[in-house]
Amino acid sequence: MALVSAPANDRKRVKVYELKNNDWFDRGTGFCKGIVVNQEEARILVASEDDPTRQLLETKISKDDGYQKQQDTLIVWTESNGTDMALSFQEPEGCGAIWDFVNEWQARLQALAQDDGLSDDVGEHISPIMLPPPDLNNLPEIENHMRAANSTPGGREALTKFVLSQDYIPKLIPLVEMAEDLESASDLHRLCSIMKMLILLNDTSIIEYVVRDDVVLGVVGALEYDPDFPLHKANHRQYLSDESKFKEVVKIEEQGIRKKIHYTYRLQYLKDVVLARILDDPTFSVLNSLIFFHQVDIVQHLQGNGAFLKELFGIFGIKEQNLSRKKDAVLFIQQCCAIAKSIQANARAQLYQNFIGNGLLEVIQYALKHQDASVRVAGTDILVALIDHDALMVRSYIFKAIQEKSKPLTDTLIELLLIEVDLGVKAQMADAIKILLDPSANSASIEALGRTNSDFLAKIRGALPSIPQTDSFIQGFYDDSARKLFQPLKDLEGRESMDDLSIQEVSLYSHLVEVLCFFIRQHSFRSKYFILSEGLAVRVAQLMDCPEKHLKLTALKYFRTCIGLHDEFHNRQIIQNQLFEPILRILFDTMPRDNLLNSACLELFEFIKRENIKVLVTHLVQTYRERLQTITYVDTFHNLCLRYDQIHEPPTTQELENSFTSVESDHTPTRNAGMVNGGKWGQGLKEADADEEAYFNGSDDDDDGLPSSVKPSMNGASPVRPLVNYPDDEGDDDMDMLATSAPSVSPHAMSTATQRQETPTTSPSPKSSTPPERISEKRRREEDEEDELLANLSSSGTKRRASLSSNASSTGSLRGLRRKNSIASAKDGAGAPKKISLSIPLKSGGEGGEGE
Repeated sequence: MALVSAPANDRKRVKVYELKNNDWFDRGTGFCKGIVVNQEEARILVASEDDPTRQLLETKISKDDGYQKQQDTLIVWTESNGTDMALSFQEPEGCGAIWDFVNEWQARLQALAQDDGLSDDVGEHISPIMLPPPDLNNLPEIENHMRAANSTPGGREALTKFVLSQDYIPKLIPLVEMAEDLESASDLHRLCSIMKMLILLNDTSIIEYVVRDDVVLGVVGALEYDPDFPLHKANHRQYLSDESKFKEVVKIEEQGIRKKIHYTYRLQYLKDVVLARILDDPTFSVLNSLIFFHQVDIVQHLQGNGAFLKELFGIFGIKEQNLSRKKDAVLFIQQCCAIAKSIQANARAQLYQNFIGNGLLEVIQYALKHQDASVRVAGTDILVALIDHDALMVRSYIFKAIQEKSKPLTDTLIELLLIEVDLGVKAQMADAIKILLDPSANSASIEALGRTNSDFLAKIRGALPSIPQTDSFIQGFYDDSARKLFQPLKDLEGRESMDDLSIQEVSLYSHLVEVLCFFIRQHSFRSKYFILSEGLAVRVAQLMDCPEKHLKLTALKYFRTCIGLHDEFHNRQIIQNQLFEPILRILFDTMPRDNLLNSACLELFEFIKRENIKVLVTHLVQTYRERLQTITYVDTFHNLCLRYDQIHEPPTTQELENSFTSVESDHTPTRNAGMVNGGKWGQGLKEADADEEAYFNGSDDDDDGLPSSVKPSMNGASPVRPLVNYPDDEGDDDMDMLATSAPSVSPHAMSTATQRQETPTTSPSPKSSTPPERISEKRRREEDEEDELLANLSSSGTKRRASLSSNASSTGSLRGLRRKNSIASAKDGAGAPKKISLSIPLKSGGEGGEGE
């Protein structure tokens, strides 16, 4: 960008104002000009009119200061220290010239800031820091200066620049050895504090500098003397200087990669050991970022080096006899796979593809069979990482091994699960088996990669054998491997006591039952017939007699899973083998304590009652009713017996109970009805006493006020037939037949009859001169009158369930009649309108003194 020139006319008369206490203070009159100091700095100067050697104003133009031009002769802005300033020019031309100069220079500074990514002018405002020369006598002063600078962001930035520009850290390192020779604990503690503050400046350049080969031992030497632990000395130098910890399995020729490996190791040690107690979030983030990027570079270089991979996996060949080298190779591959978890999906896929192409699965098989537990754990970690990345890919290679009549990986996993003594490896093996046999298992990373990089995915998939059908893979497992997996459960058949199980056996049985529960949920029909043929349900129930509570819970989880599927197969198997017996034993042994085992048993029975699984409810109550009735501290079993009684009620009683429900409730599933009666909403309907039942069973002839033709045919039940038998509505003949079947009265007569029903003591005289009503008005009035009549009927305090049912049916019949009458009134013979209405006499008054 071209350099902005200063205004041509450099003498512009101006007044300088400063805002003090909300009032503008006149600092004097002078001549203003703009000058360019260098390519990155420009200033505005105002020399006093009376004394040209005295400067009224000298300010540097900043890209962020908010300059404003007001009116034609005024420029206002805010200094970096927060002071508001103003220049009032004598002439508008002078104001315009200075304003243009400020605008052009601000644009230049903003452009420079965008190019450099940093704000140049901010750094100029930070006061530079000068630390005393490194010396034991100056350590207190150096520490105080650094603490003062650390208190502000600007001071931290200035301190960082000074330390890097003056190579201050190498000058501090010799002081550690001098203080150790003098045995000066105070100087060593000050050096430790100084090193901590330098690292916690959170500057990437400083952190990368302190892990260099020539500096790192001096830095960690100073950090060994923590003032918070004055009587303790760490051994960081001894640990980092031990070269035996760096094992080069295969020679790495690239020096840059070797250096990054060492740097990454030291950064990890700083983060996890040296600074673990004092790390703040920004420094922790910087350390993690540096470690991550170094690791990505290392892995990318190694997995793309074909000669290196060939030599690495060649260690596991027949020619190699050094077992220690094979162990180191497995641990090296484990570290690579652990690092690969955090890199991008395409790079991770390429890494695993290159590893598998060179024999990764054979390495896993070797590691899983190794006698050293650390190697087996490493092999398990590699396998789990590979399965997490792409289970389908691993499954395809296993299927290929089965087709080639070689030992598949699943058999190796099963053998390791059965014989492994390390409990952590057992857990990982069980998880690996479940993931491999999960029909819905997929590779989230590969599928996400396929959406973003389909070409790369096609290349990766094209190099693999075709992925078989999942059903074929799972069927092959049930044919060949499933019996091996669950053989320990079958072996329980001849075992008399479950009190002497070892820790490894308890862990094994727990994992086997967990895997079996997983198979029940995922492999529907295959798992059912396998469980039936092997008799595994009885063996799982046998585990409930062991003293370990967590194994009892796992066995109980199996039955809860079976019952939760609502599968008649599992329910019949539980009933036939009397498998509720051990569950009830656990319940009686633990009640009424509120522990996890007792609560799990109660939840199982509550689920059966809530879901109304009739076959299980019937079996439980018929077989264990007396025992269930003794459990009274919860109402689950009382409601379970009540549910059984409801299921097996006589048909007449059921029909009577159904008569109190609406038409919609007849179609409601039984399990929903249980939510009200004996379910979660209460203890069921209260049984009526004998007097109330006798009252309800009495005759309704004297109370209803309805003719016998419309009374319900059964006490408490909804009427089977409507109030009036209507023929079909189709055709004019049917409507004429309907019209002749009902008595025809005039609107006036209908009105009179209605008034007579409402006020039985008074009969207003009809007026013969009343004009005929319109059909719509008459229909609306009749509806209002009938609604009021029904409201009066429903307000009686002595109404009964049968009356309510009859009234509901009468309402429907009346409205149906009104609808049919309106249709029938549309035509009369040759098209003449014919009014049809029906009046049903109702007895007014009742036992309560009011009309029902």
